[in-house]
Amino acid sequence: MTAAQKRLIDAAAEAFCAEDRGRRSFCGLSALVERLTDLLIEAMFPRHAVQEIPAVERLTQGAALLRSCLTISGASDPDAVVEILLRALPEIRRQLVTDLEAAYRGDPAAHSEDEIILCYPAFPAIAAYRLAHVLYEAQAPLLPRMMTEYAHRRTGIDIHPGACIGDCFFIDHGTGVVIGETTTIGRGVKLYQHVTLGAKSFEAGPDGTLVKGIKRHPDIGDRVVIYAGATILGGKTRIGNDCVIGGSVWLTQSVAAGKLVLARAAVLDAPLTRDIIGDPVLDSAML
Repeated sequence: MTAAQKRLIDAAAEAFCAEDRGRRSFCGLSALVERLTDLLIEAMFPRHAVQEIPAVERLTQGAALLRSCLTISGASDPDAVVEILLRALPEIRRQLVTDLEAAYRGDPAAHSEDEIILCYPAFPAIAAYRLAHVLYEAQAPLLPRMMTEYAHRRTGIDIHPGACIGDCFFIDHGTGVVIGETTTIGRGVKLYQHVTLGAKSFEAGPDGTLVKGIKRHPDIGDRVVIYAGATILGGKTRIGNDCVIGGSVWLTQSVAAGKLVLARAAVLDAPLTRDIIGDPVLDSAML
């Protein structure tokens, strides 16, 4: 290395350090959160863990790791949040068992719940979400988002920890699914890949900045099935119980219970389309 290169490196390092001087350090937090997420899921499902460790030891490690993460992220009372999550773990596991049952019943390709835990991307994504949701409700800083983003990177399924999701939730295939912060989902809901439950628009204040903390995402009732590529937007959009939303549907308005919603078939100048043009098709404009 030349002397000139060394001077450039020293100057750059000083500039970078000056930018962060006096601000909170989050060094190492990402790796700790990833390990925490895996450890807590393994604690609830020890038969599928990477290593065979006594349950008490695994939970003790998890509690200590969570406290470290909370301290680094600036939580005001780490011990209180640790206690909240530890008390919630049995209920989180109960919910995840219903999710596994829904996956097994809802996918003929699933041969066992063990296969779902070990092979299906939806399981770690939903498990991370259910853990993160408890921390989100406890107002833990940063960790809930970091946990679900870790699952997002691993699985391609993006569930905001603020969403409220009922029991028996199943995401089949899963890649590209997006569930926004203020979404509510009832019991027994099934989603396919590339479904978006998102915001229709973003309200801005007088100064042009986006208004935060308002309802932006849809409400999905019980026993709803949403097929691949469907997009449902808006905080005032309600999908009633027992609806079926077809693939590639774009919805920004509410749908009454029990409705079937399909995208209008494109009429193309091709022989294959002649067989489908006559089929009844119901889309959101026809409700």
